[in-house]
Amino acid sequence: MPRNDDLLDNPRSPRVRAVAKLAKRDARSETGLFLLEGPQAVSEALTYRPELVLELFATPTAIERYDTIEQLADEAGIDVEFVTEAVLSTMADTVTPQGLVAVCRQFPTSVKEIFAAADGEGPKLIAILEEVRDPGNAGTIIRAADAAGADAVIMTGRSVDLYNPKVVRATTGSLFHVPVAVGIELPAIIARCREAGVQVLAADVKGDDLLAARQGGLLDAATAWLFGNEARGLTDENLARADAAVVVPIYGHAESMNLATAASVCLYESAFAHRA
Repeated sequence: MPRNDDLLDNPRSPRVRAVAKLAKRDARSETGLFLLEGPQAVSEALTYRPELVLELFATPTAIERYDTIEQLADEAGIDVEFVTEAVLSTMADTVTPQGLVAVCRQFPTSVKEIFAAADGEGPKLIAILEEVRDPGNAGTIIRAADAAGADAVIMTGRSVDLYNPKVVRATTGSLFHVPVAVGIELPAIIARCREAGVQVLAADVKGDDLLAARQGGLLDAATAWLFGNEARGLTDENLARADAAVVVPIYGHAESMNLATAASVCLYESAFAHRA
């Protein structure tokens, strides 16, 4: 346990304020850094991408509760800086933080890397997010893509910032598992898909039934699923850019389906088809 005089205890210190500012997009863009919170996300970062972790702050209580974090940090050669609860609360974006905050370097993947052949094969499953604005949806789709074994996620410049703290939290660490490219315009992405022999399927209410697509073998091919805005979906222009449109059917009485839920179904249907 650290002594009291070893604790960072001033919530108004410039260092604490610099970390807290990373909740804002301007600060993230200026520094190339982002905020990581909670034991699950911090553990995944230390396990899979420790070179990205620049600073790690924790309350003594949190380190006692999540003792593997200190071990992972030690193995990665990262010092844990102990802070008071007040300092941790100032740094964190959440209302009830879990005692752990890390400052990490941003690490977007390039589209060129995503479409580079691996072992003679290109990508089989990709999620494309066009104007997805809700951080929770974006993060959950990244998490679902990771779970379904997708090769990558691509977020157009009209979507929410990948390093928004709410997006990062919603990925629950999947951000460190699956490559994510950002800031590319949709026409360029679709052109790269066509060059790589990857079909683009738009998830849209105007599309054909997903079950019919599944039974007809449409999902057997390498696929990039295109997901649009939560409220408006895809524009007619962007819908026309896809090779086909598919809708997840609703068999009950729900008015609609949450975007992230529908995306999870689509990604898993492709994953099942590719492994059948």
